[in-house]
Amino acid sequence: MWYVYFLRCADNSLYAGITTSLERRLLEHNECNKKAAKYTRVRRPVALAYAESQPNRQQASRREYQLKQLSKKNKEQLVSNYVFNPLAE
Repeated sequence: MWYVYFLRCADNSLYAGITTSLERRLLEHNECNKKAAKYTRVRRPVALAYAESQPNRQQASRREYQLKQLSKKNKEQLVSNYVFNPLAE
């Protein structure tokens, strides 16, 4: 299972990515200088703002691209309606 996610950065920006483990990736973004994205390294701390599951990497990458194309307003709307439910993932 793959996940597409948005992180809320300390500067209130949103960062999109994909992973197989949300918990591990969030830890890497916040604590690891080698595995964290350049973008998030200078905008710590980051917090999970949105996530959705995808069956494989290809579909996760496609969905990530779609999410990145959204306007800031639409991204914020998506994030504001998100309720994390680990049992649904």
